Amino acid sequence: MVADRCLKRQVLGEGIYGVVFKAVNTNTGLTVTIKKIRLGTQKEGVNFMALREIKLLKELQDPNIIEPIDAFRHKGNLHLVFEFMETDLESVIRDRNIVLLLADVKSYLQMTLMGLAYFHKKWVLHRYMKPNNLLIGPHGQLKLGDFSLARLFGSQDRRFTHQVFARWYRASELLFGAKAYGPAVDVWAAACIFAELLIRRPFLQGNSDIDQLGKIFAAFGTPKAYQWPDMQYLPDYALEHRDSFALKTSPQKGITEFEGFRFQSAGGSDCVVSSKKVKESDATSADGSHLERKLDLEFQLPEED
Repeated sequence: MVADRCLKRQVLGEGIYGVVFKAVNTNTGLTVTIKKIRLGTQKEGVNFMALREIKLLKELQDPNIIEPIDAFRHKGNLHLVFEFMETDLESVIRDRNIVLLLADVKSYLQMTLMGLAYFHKKWVLHRYMKPNNLLIGPHGQLKLGDFSLARLFGSQDRRFTHQVFARWYRASELLFGAKAYGPAVDVWAAACIFAELLIRRPFLQGNSDIDQLGKIFAAFGTPKAYQWPDMQYLPDYALEHRDSFALKTSPQKGITEFEGFRFQSAGGSDCVVSSKKVKESDATSADGSHLERKLDLEFQLPEED
């Protein structure tokens, strides 16, 4: 029992900032998800990450964003109560017993982009986009979760850490140590998730930041100076390390030629390339309108015989 409000069930997951478990609200009988966050001592104060997450949860209300229900303190821990979501996109992708039609892929991507669009409309970067943080409800609705790394953006002089996102979903400018960035980093991660939906495994699986850059450049081609003139000025760009990720030798490779997309629809692969172009343009809004138009045009299921 948690503070006479919820009956605790099984643990769903555990991370750096807390434990997530399933529970039943004793007053309403509804199944909920509780994220337990350890509070600091009186000297340390409340976990600042938790305060930021609570603030954002109260301000961000959208059908494609996880809904907060309650927040309370119990036995020295802060408990955040959310609506219960049955699974996440990572579990769906990994389960080979689940058949994902192109219509399913389109729907999941569209809901992801709609959630991101709302984030960016409110001048918030998610910065932790990955399939495990895209939660799926009982009727198939997808919602963005885990705002522990989310930050407000828009101030011209504001600087951020580049150590955000899981490495496989981290944009190239972050891998080069960029401190100033915008919604494009979220869009890049969404494109990686889209590719993962198509091939049913992570698209770019680097073992280190240098290796991750090599995977990106092998898939999309090495950016030339005229395409990305600011690349050489990024903090972690070093001329002596260029050969480590084949900066000179990676030709532009069509995504349909890349391993894993060989048997996928051209429309789907075109959308991944379109996502990359949206990211590279560093658009001020990730409303996904360009991608949604591409999806509407390209994702056509074959007619039944």
